[in-house]
Amino acid sequence: MSGPIEEQPSLWQQSDLLSLAPAPAEERSPAGKPEREPQLPPLSARGETGRLAPTTLLILDTETTGLEPASAQCIELGAVLFHVPTRAVLSQVSFLLPALANPAQHVNGIPAAVSRLPQPWQAGLAHFQALLDACDAVLAHNAAFDAQWFGSDPLPPITKPWICSMDDIHWPAERQLRAAPSVRDLALAYGVPVWAAHRALTDCTYLVQVLERCSDLEPLLVAALEPRLLFRANLSYAERHRAKEAGFRWNDPVRGAWSRRLSAREAEALPFPVQRVELDGVAA
Repeated sequence: MSGPIEEQPSLWQQSDLLSLAPAPAEERSPAGKPEREPQLPPLSARGETGRLAPTTLLILDTETTGLEPASAQCIELGAVLFHVPTRAVLSQVSFLLPALANPAQHVNGIPAAVSRLPQPWQAGLAHFQALLDACDAVLAHNAAFDAQWFGSDPLPPITKPWICSMDDIHWPAERQLRAAPSVRDLALAYGVPVWAAHRALTDCTYLVQVLERCSDLEPLLVAALEPRLLFRANLSYAERHRAKEAGFRWNDPVRGAWSRRLSAREAEALPFPVQRVELDGVAA
């Protein structure tokens, strides 16, 4: 649930296994320089905000035994059904999925032997499916990482719209957040204490408490659901810091380029030129 970071985190700060991956050399910012995203102009259809925003969100997080579904599995799933208009939790569920081994135990603190203890995980999965059926959209921090585990047995496929609280939501400038903030930084920016060891439902709870405190949540969600395409930044080497500060990532997913998924409105608002990249384009 989070991307590469520059400092070595403690276990309770980590959002998922991707936190362990070091940032490429080109992606590191000069010391002391904050990475804050340019702020977007408001949506033109201001009067439609309440109607367009999802009414219910399923906030979810996964803990996994590795980075790739081909060689690892989901070992824990947590989810909270959240009612946007009232900022209220409607239901929640968390359960372990049996695993023979967990090479990522040092990250998520879940021994494989514990995951195999008798517990009604099938009932938990059925509850999760009911929550999924009831929601309008799914929200996760680093949704691209979490989404890849669904549709592989025993997790169901998800066809509802995804919202990434790390990449898709442009948090208000007064929160002074860097581009692609960690769950920890997002929580602290909204005055949410970071109080517990890292587990799936814990990270969901942090996100819930952030959304509870977000007075302008509806327009943020509407903007986050705008269609997105992949763009690369057209900047010189000397200006590469501008791409980083706008949330672009070096070498991911476009090799040899700074790239990011953006809505048309976001692309037009950038203070530098960008170029659309086809999904199949893996090289700059």
